[in-house]
Amino acid sequence: MINKLYNLKKNQTDQMLIQKSQIDSRIDQIDAEILLTKNSISSATVQKNGAIADFMILTMHKDTMKLHIAKLESEKAKLNEELKKIVEEIIELQKQSEQFKYILEEQRIEAKAAQLKLEQETTEEFIQSKYIRK
Repeated sequence: MINKLYNLKKNQTDQMLIQKSQIDSRIDQIDAEILLTKNSISSATVQKNGAIADFMILTMHKDTMKLHIAKLESEKAKLNEELKKIVEEIIELQKQSEQFKYILEEQRIEAKAAQLKLEQETTEEFIQSKYIRK
């Protein structure tokens, strides 16, 4: 039973680690997108006959990109909070897993001790029976 609980906690920990790596990956994607958007803001200029032919439109375009950055940063903040919760949960699962591992190890030690005691008693009985026959 303890072994099953230990394996369950290990599996839950592994699942949380996978979830953590997915969130880390998403945060990295957001960082890259923020960087690209910031570069777009700094390189956006008025084009003579292009879509951005007016300073007002350019300003609106830059404001839209800044709003996009703000949305990305808020999403990143939410993901960071979620990441903190997951890390705390991973730590708790690892603690529980270690406790079950310790209990399993203690059970193994007790089983070995009981087996050694049984072997010792068997040996003593054999020796006693040998001396009784003589």
